[in-house]
Amino acid sequence: MMSEKNYDELVERCHTLEGQVGACAETKTQLLKSKQQLTRLFNNLPGMVYRCSLDAELHPTLEFVSKGCTDLFAVAPEFFTDQRTNVMETLAHPDDLHSMRKAQNSAILNKQPYKLLYRVCLGSDQRKWISDQGECIYDKAGNPVALEGIMMDVSAQKLREYELLQENQRLQGSLEDRYKFGPIIGKSQGMRDVFKLIMKAAKRDANVIIFGETGTGKDLVAQTIHEQSGALGPYVPVNCGAIPANLMESEFFGHQKGAFSGATTDRQGYLGAADGGTLFLDEVGEIDLSLQVKLLRALESKLYTPVGGNEPCSSKFRLIAATNRDLNELVKQGSMRSDFFYRLHVLPIHIPPLRDRLEDLPLLINEFMVRYLGSEKGVPRIPSKIRAALDGHPWPGNVRELQNVLERYLTFGEMVFSDLGIQTIDGQTDLDGAMSEASECATLTEAMHVIERHLLLKALEKNHWKKGLTAKELGLNMRTMQRKLKKHGL
Repeated sequence: MMSEKNYDELVERCHTLEGQVGACAETKTQLLKSKQQLTRLFNNLPGMVYRCSLDAELHPTLEFVSKGCTDLFAVAPEFFTDQRTNVMETLAHPDDLHSMRKAQNSAILNKQPYKLLYRVCLGSDQRKWISDQGECIYDKAGNPVALEGIMMDVSAQKLREYELLQENQRLQGSLEDRYKFGPIIGKSQGMRDVFKLIMKAAKRDANVIIFGETGTGKDLVAQTIHEQSGALGPYVPVNCGAIPANLMESEFFGHQKGAFSGATTDRQGYLGAADGGTLFLDEVGEIDLSLQVKLLRALESKLYTPVGGNEPCSSKFRLIAATNRDLNELVKQGSMRSDFFYRLHVLPIHIPPLRDRLEDLPLLINEFMVRYLGSEKGVPRIPSKIRAALDGHPWPGNVRELQNVLERYLTFGEMVFSDLGIQTIDGQTDLDGAMSEASECATLTEAMHVIERHLLLKALEKNHWKKGLTAKELGLNMRTMQRKLKKHGL
C-alpha cells in the first residue's frame, strides 16, 4: 500500500517528466523552425548549397541540396539525394575527377577549407565550369563526418578567360602587321616594341612603370594593359600631381568619419576602390616621401589603414605607375625613396616622343580627323604646305598637342598654325628666332628648353596671361603648368 508521502513524490516526478517532455517538444519545434529558415535561405542563394555525409573511406553521399540545383544542373534536388551516392563524381569531367578528389581529400585530412574548380558534363554536348568551395565537419574525436559547401557556375568567367587567351595569342602573332592596339596607334619600331611590352605586362601581375613625355599616351598604355589582363576589378586612374599634399593620405587610403574637420562620413580611398583591379598612378614622382613609405607598405602587404581608423583593410590591386620625370635623378636628390623606386621599377615601358616616330604621323592625323568628323567620308585632304609644317614641327606636346592642333584646324582653319608658332610655307613666324637660338645650344635638352619656353610664352600672350586657359590649350594640368612657369622664369 502506497503511503501519502510516496504518492506525493510520484506526483511530483510525473509533473517533472511532463515539464521535460514539454521542453523537449518546444526545443524540437524551435529546431524544426530554424531548419526551415536555413533551408529557405539556402534555396534563395545563387548556386547550389549542399551537405554530404562521409564514410570511413571519405566517400561523400549527398544528403541535402538547395533548389539552386535547378538553375545549375536543370534537375530537382531529389535527383541528387535519392541516389544516396556522390552524384557529382558521376557528373565531373573524367579529366578533372582525379585532381578534384585529391584536392578535396587533402583539405579534409589537413582540416582546411577547400576550393575546387572543375568541369561537369550535362548531356552529350553541354559542359559547365563549377566553383565548389566548402569545408569538412568533424565529430568530437576529430573524425570527418560531413562536408558542407556551395557550388557556383563560373562558365562565363572561364569563357572570358579563354577568349582573352585567344585574343592575346592572336595579337602576339600579328603585332608585326598591326598599327593599332586598342586606342594606341603606331607602326614605327618604337611603338611595336611598346605593343610587345604591353602584351608581356598583361600576362603578369608585376608592377609596371611607364616612362614618357607629357602627351605621349601613358594613360592609354596603362588602360590597355588593364583591359588585356582580364582583371575583373576596376581601372582606377589617379593624377598624383593634382592632389594637394595635405590630402594625399586621405585620397589614397580613405578616412573614417570624424578623422578630421570636414570628414562627415566614411570615405573609401583609391586603394580600396582598386581592389581586384588596377591602380594607375600618373605623375608618380609627385608623391611625397611620407606617403611613399605607406604606399610601399600597402604594396608589400596588400593592407592599409584609413585615416582615423584602427582596423587594417585589404586590397589586392595591380599597380601601374607613369612619369615624365627621371626617377633615378629623384632618388639621387632624395625626393624619392630607393625602395619605393625599386618596387615600382619592375617592368619598365618607354613610350617614344612623337618627334622620334614621325612615320606614325599620317596614321595619327587620319585617326583624329575621322574621330572628330565622325566618319571617314568627307574627311578633308590636308594641303601639302600644312602637312609639311606638321612634319617639320618638333611636337613638344606630343600626341596630345597634335590632337589639339587638328581639332582647332578643323574649326578655325590655317590661322591656327600661325597662332601656335608652327611655320608653313606661306610665311615665316617668330618661331624662326627660337629655332635659331635653339640651334646654338650645346645639347638637345637645352634646345628643347628654348623651344618649350617660346611656345609657353606665345600661348600665355595669346590667352592674355590667363594660366588656366593657357594650361587647357596646351593640354597641361595646373600643377604641371605652375612647374613649367617656375622653370622658365615666367
